[in-house]
Amino acid sequence: MTLYIVGTPIGNLEDITLRALRILRDVSLIAAENTRKAGVLLSHYQITTPVTSYYEGNERRRIPEILEALERGDVALISEAGMPGISDPGYPLIEAAIQRGVPVVPVPGASAHTLALVVSGLPTDQFLFVGFLPRKRPADALRALASNRATLIFYEAPHRLEQTLTLMHEILGNRPVALCRELTKLYEEVWRGDLEGALRRVSDHEAAGHPPRGEYTVVVAGATASQTVWDEERVRAALADRMAHGLSRSQAAREVAAMAGWERRRVYDLDA
Repeated sequence: MTLYIVGTPIGNLEDITLRALRILRDVSLIAAENTRKAGVLLSHYQITTPVTSYYEGNERRRIPEILEALERGDVALISEAGMPGISDPGYPLIEAAIQRGVPVVPVPGASAHTLALVVSGLPTDQFLFVGFLPRKRPADALRALASNRATLIFYEAPHRLEQTLTLMHEILGNRPVALCRELTKLYEEVWRGDLEGALRRVSDHEAAGHPPRGEYTVVVAGATASQTVWDEERVRAALADRMAHGLSRSQAAREVAAMAGWERRRVYDLDA
């Protein structure tokens, strides 16, 4: 039997393939991250396949049940929106199916990060999908990306948008950015500018009583040649910060050197 990884619309219900609709009708079970949203999609296309919930928090209990269902018939995995396995709990089930020897077949569909990238106006030849920044020490994650030349793509919730843009401006500098909101939906919006302008925009909207709404995809330009090598002051600060958080000088020097474009030994010898 087969586990199908089925891409579903991220907003507009027309953004689904004929193949995806056929598979959702033909499988014996659909494992859905959000059963309410799945119900809207399935009802729209008059699909009556049984649905079970599979989301972050119940995956340990659900994986054995879904694997058992796979012994009886095909199963389709769908996320809340878009392609399963991208910033959702799809990976553990996919991994478990592969380990069990179950064929895993992708069925392509919409994905917010690729849509945002192509409309951002930023380079698409190299890009790095970051997803959501970690809740703990997000600044460290951004520092690790500071010298990356690829276009960077992030997901962010509206209530954390201003905080995240502030961190990006502080750590990455004033780079070009695109704020993409509600892609493919009725109030789709793409704003292009730089991080300073993005912060002013969010702040002005907050002051006017219009805080950010809807999930955001934030596309940020990669580092330029002048940004890939840090000055000594920045290297010293990053080294001190990591050592203050418990890393050994050797570990800290290795991390900072990778970000700063310096040789590890040169970083290690600072103030040694």
